[in-house]
Amino acid sequence: VQLQASGGGSVRAGDSLRLSCLVSGGFFFSTMRMGWFRQVPGKEREFLAAIGWSGRTYYSDSVKGRFTVSRDNAKNTIYLQMDRLEPDDSAVYYCARVHTSQYWPPTVAGAYNAWGQGTLVTVSS
Repeated sequence: VQLQASGGGSVRAGDSLRLSCLVSGGFFFSTMRMGWFRQVPGKEREFLAAIGWSGRTYYSDSVKGRFTVSRDNAKNTIYLQMDRLEPDDSAVYYCARVHTSQYWPPTVAGAYNAWGQGTLVTVSS
């Protein structure tokens, strides 16, 4: 399976961005549980949001209320809508697929067994 993240860019504080993650090469995308992480240099990858096959979602406290994860099974794509962006949101953002045996919510990087290449988000003040 391949994951292709896109939609990053440079914005100002308070702006919005929508990231996309196209999944290809796998079977039954509609049954996959997916997640979003971000990482800044020198820090561990940080969990942001996850979405189950039914559309159930889970968010980290750091983005709850500002970020929204969604999926379009017809397009094999998940999204991360990011609103009211802050300079501390600057990072490389990754999408990932949850390993089938993992529990919910899958908040640690080890619960995922396939990753996209990352897309850079830069938020200026």
